[in-house]
Amino acid sequence: MERHTYDVVVIGAGGAGLRAAIASHEAGARTALVCKSLLGKAHTVMAEGGIAAAMGNRWPEDNWEVHFRDTMRGGKMLNNWRMAQLHAQEAPERVQELEDWGALFDRTEDGLISQRDFGGHKYARLAHVGDRTGLEMIRTLQQRAVQLGIDVFMECTITEVLLDRGAGEAKVSGAFGYWRESGRFITFEAPSVILATGGIGKSFKVTSNSWEYTGDGHALALRAGAALINMEFVQFHPTGMVWPPSVKGLLVTESVRGDGGILRNSEGKRFMFDYIPEFFRSETADTEEEADRWYDDKKNNRRPPELLPRDEVARAINSEIKAGRGSPHGGIFLDIASRRDPEFIRKRLPSMYHQFKELADVDITAEPMEIGPTCHYVMGGVEVDPDTQESAVTGLYAVGECSGGMHGSNRLGGNSLGDLLVFGKLAGEAASAYASSLGPARPAVSEQDVKAASASALAPFEVEGGENPYSIQSDLQQSMNDLVGIIRTGAELEQSLAEIEAFKERAKTMVVEGHRQYNPGWHLSIDLRNMLIVSESIARAALAREESRGGHTRDDFPETDHEVWGRKNLIVSLDDTGDGVVLTEKPLPQMPDELKKYFEEPK
Repeated sequence: MERHTYDVVVIGAGGAGLRAAIASHEAGARTALVCKSLLGKAHTVMAEGGIAAAMGNRWPEDNWEVHFRDTMRGGKMLNNWRMAQLHAQEAPERVQELEDWGALFDRTEDGLISQRDFGGHKYARLAHVGDRTGLEMIRTLQQRAVQLGIDVFMECTITEVLLDRGAGEAKVSGAFGYWRESGRFITFEAPSVILATGGIGKSFKVTSNSWEYTGDGHALALRAGAALINMEFVQFHPTGMVWPPSVKGLLVTESVRGDGGILRNSEGKRFMFDYIPEFFRSETADTEEEADRWYDDKKNNRRPPELLPRDEVARAINSEIKAGRGSPHGGIFLDIASRRDPEFIRKRLPSMYHQFKELADVDITAEPMEIGPTCHYVMGGVEVDPDTQESAVTGLYAVGECSGGMHGSNRLGGNSLGDLLVFGKLAGEAASAYASSLGPARPAVSEQDVKAASASALAPFEVEGGENPYSIQSDLQQSMNDLVGIIRTGAELEQSLAEIEAFKERAKTMVVEGHRQYNPGWHLSIDLRNMLIVSESIARAALAREESRGGHTRDDFPETDHEVWGRKNLIVSLDDTGDGVVLTEKPLPQMPDELKKYFEEPK
């Protein structure tokens, strides 16, 4: 069996993983970067709009305190305040760092990094590269990692985090996985493992997420003994393509609305004015005239309702569709053609222009787009220390979408790319410092655990007459879409948990045909175990939270309960059998008084 020894192993090579690997390497650690697909093909490239950072290039009044307040309010005050603070304070420096490494941002008239408007942000603060910001980020970070000589293991899937359970405390000793092309196993010996595996979207039928997003990091952390937080909060991006069926769910960037696009129903009505929540009414325009004026003079006017946080917009779109005022293909209309000239659209939104032209035969400079909500992001993830990103398991770190706490119950657009950079750096530095503190006395890899991980991975080849993993995945996706989607009820969530239990039983006897050499069915059988345990975590937490908040909407509990549910988080961990999950409640971290002042109403 192939073996390698490192100080830090980073699992996932998106923005978070690359930034963590760079920080770890620069801190002096021998670092390995392991990715499920090819380097540069991470899902981060789909983050199109920009990086939220209070640089003040468009609006000098912007600062980290305003960004912090916007982030907390967008997350309905359920965020880990320290993570939101660190993110707001450090994001500008991380963006500047990207530029120093060669990122080519769009510029203001004065030559500064340009910043655009996005939902939930008081000021234009998203540093952007047209609508291809994520692609530029990956290009820059990838080039930096290659320049530094960081070892990269491409098309390699990690199936288990290995632990040394000696001396009474489980500590990370490495990771076990396999090469996707050959099926051969590989073991990494390392005292620090950073999970940067992204999200869970492939558990849902309609999603903007790529094939890699099967909840691997969430499940790896659970099995290692860490806990997950905020798993009930799944963000359905308001705008995904709805036609043709082959691209249903593909992301339509929020930049379209940030640059002036508006939402209309089948009757031609700009309906978002009917859905302004009380929480945001004081700063949201309630007439079309006032909303349109905002793009020219943001200081004296309230922002358009299309730029409310994503959870509010997604629910409004869903309501219009359910009321029978949807578009011909089951969405609603997003119109920028009537508001911006073609040259502006092609310059600011080149990816969207080509995406609709090539995939849907729609010219967005001349006609509206049909869009609808799509599963996009999970706010929940591994519970970590805000300053180091370390989980409850010594030596195990999590960063990016597979960590939880930063975004509370709803993430503001643009905060994900800043999140990757800020916490990727912190995780890499902390993991490297821990590894160097150990000296030669490192946690040891257990050969018994390696054999167990190997046997578990090969189990589907030993079954005869079992079920194809593709049919189980398809049924799981349909169930999550129908029962744990954008609007939830207690009865449907209970039904989903019963169906997930049935899927888990079916998965015990799933069978894989053929050999280990590049075998997509085998890969899915391994991914499916992760998808099932993460789906159960989402459904169980959603059933327990009897209120509506952010990305979690209960039709049977439509109100937001600040007194009961606004004071605690739900924590998910594996049960004693290791086959299911249990919930516990944990008080929300107390924000210090010097930060509370930003949320006081003006007298």
